[in-house]
Amino acid sequence: MNTAAEERQGGRFLDWLVAGLATLMCVACILWNVETPTRLGVAILIEQYLALQLGLALTIVFLRFGWRGQETPKLNVVNGLIALICFGVLMYAAWDFSWLLKEQFYRPWQITLIGTVVTLAVMEGIRRRTGMTLFVIVAIFLLYSLVADKAPGDLIGKALSPVRLVQYVGFDPSAVFSTPLRVGTVIVLLFVFFGQLLFAAGGGTFFTDLAMAATGRTRGGSAKIAVVGSALFGSISGSAVSNVVTTGVVTIPLMRRGGYSARDAGAIEAVASTGGQLMPPIMGAAAFLMAEFLDISYLTVAAAALVPAILYYISVFVQVDLIAGRDNVASSSEDMMTVRETLAAGWHFLIPFAVLLGALFWWRFDPEDSALLASVAIVAVGFARGYKGDRLSLKTLGRVFVETGTSMVDLILIVAAAGFVIGILNITGLGFALTLLLVNSIGTNLFALLLISAFICTLLGMGMPTSGVYVLLAALIAPSLVQAGVTPVAAHLFILYFGMMSMITPPVALAAFAAATITKTDPLGTGFAAMRVGWAAYIIPFIFVATPSLLLEGSALEIVLAGVMSAIGIAAISAAVVGFLHERLGAGLRLVLAALGFAALPIGYLPQGLELVHPAATVATVMLAIGLFYLKRGNAQDNQMG
Repeated sequence: MNTAAEERQGGRFLDWLVAGLATLMCVACILWNVETPTRLGVAILIEQYLALQLGLALTIVFLRFGWRGQETPKLNVVNGLIALICFGVLMYAAWDFSWLLKEQFYRPWQITLIGTVVTLAVMEGIRRRTGMTLFVIVAIFLLYSLVADKAPGDLIGKALSPVRLVQYVGFDPSAVFSTPLRVGTVIVLLFVFFGQLLFAAGGGTFFTDLAMAATGRTRGGSAKIAVVGSALFGSISGSAVSNVVTTGVVTIPLMRRGGYSARDAGAIEAVASTGGQLMPPIMGAAAFLMAEFLDISYLTVAAAALVPAILYYISVFVQVDLIAGRDNVASSSEDMMTVRETLAAGWHFLIPFAVLLGALFWWRFDPEDSALLASVAIVAVGFARGYKGDRLSLKTLGRVFVETGTSMVDLILIVAAAGFVIGILNITGLGFALTLLLVNSIGTNLFALLLISAFICTLLGMGMPTSGVYVLLAALIAPSLVQAGVTPVAAHLFILYFGMMSMITPPVALAAFAAATITKTDPLGTGFAAMRVGWAAYIIPFIFVATPSLLLEGSALEIVLAGVMSAIGIAAISAAVVGFLHERLGAGLRLVLAALGFAALPIGYLPQGLELVHPAATVATVMLAIGLFYLKRGNAQDNQMG
């Protein structure tokens, strides 16, 4: 009995300790962003703040998670000792970073100690929390840096000794304490806090209800609820998998009751949730990282990403509607509120979003200031007004701090490991060598370079979350595309799209596999079905590289024409993929519709160039209009019978 009581007491102590550290992460971020040190007359380097956050994240990892990555209910002695070492070493680094930076040229033993602990702890942390994929990739770069001078051909570089390696990657502001960690702990953490506040106040339920009210009564309404709800939820969520798990528990049963097969239901949810990471305003935090990498405003990134994201969801929306028509899926039979009733109950959630968008796009505040201002707005309206029993209180507010901190741990480790890679690319010269190798091996054929880059991005992205995928690919692949003549924004969006497609591309389709656990069907089959539903995401990046107008570059007429042509082509191909328009399509008609759709896309790589775009788009529009006419007539007849 005493042993059991001691275990329970130890578990509670561990919970309180982790909660305290996680809360401290959030409080430190808020204090840093309101410039508390400056206001108090204290000069603190950004690296001191980053060392504090990295130390807290590593401490939480080794306190909470065991050797195999499982959550541990009580404190393990060995893990506790590792956590204590990480905490002590990083807190010392945070305290004395200014002196260490001045003495870095002389390489004192303190820097060697800090670098060794940071390198080993971050590597072990990502192994426990993200699996072997990222661990192996980063380990390869670390090993390369030790033998770079012996690498063959163009890959030869400057080798580092083991001591110099840990001193550099584990301490230098150009490596672990570089842009990815800074963006993650200064900007992304506040947006995660914003999202957690919103969900704690009932915002997640509100968005799902709004999607149900807007689309639930239409053909295939249950799947359209998933598409709209996941797009809304995913645009502020930091993870495609968490989006699937959070919204899928509601939308997948709805789709199954509506008549969608288990495989299609899981695929639709996976594709819709993955697309949320490509949809402004937040884009799974990748937008902020992209703005920092390219040294452009966040507004420029969000504007460029908007039209491709809309095209993505047009494809998904058209397909779920046509699948419903093909498989005789009725509108949702769930008892749901109207849009007016939903907005009447949850209108207050629009205020924080208005504040966020106004701060970002109207007042042109920095992203972190915008997120903080929007968080204050949520707290104000969340305490004043609830939604379906969910309401902010001091207790839920405290839980938000804890959940924000713990949910940031994985991201902090990932961006720290990405800092290792960026540092190695810089100090060994491998970054330039990889660009030279890729460009020289392909020659001047941009289309071939894009194809190979797409394959590499999808392969490297497997098993990794959004931000980690983007940071890694931005360092490895994007420079090659820019060197080949692709505009920087298009190059970075290209790698983001194909990095995210790893979420629905077997054999490691994390979003599809997460959906399959809810549908209780074959994960691999769900992954291939998700590739079919999300086919447009494999084409859209090629379109906006060839047609910068889709990224809002050019005149208004060029932008509108490119968007309309792309939408028509994508809708036509989607109908061909499903095999249904106003009735089931035969193989010949599907081929014709697919050919017209591809010809309508403004892709300069196709043999016909742009000569056939307008005629093909015209014919495809006529065919789609016929289908829409029959759909409306059928709906009218159904309403009369009802």
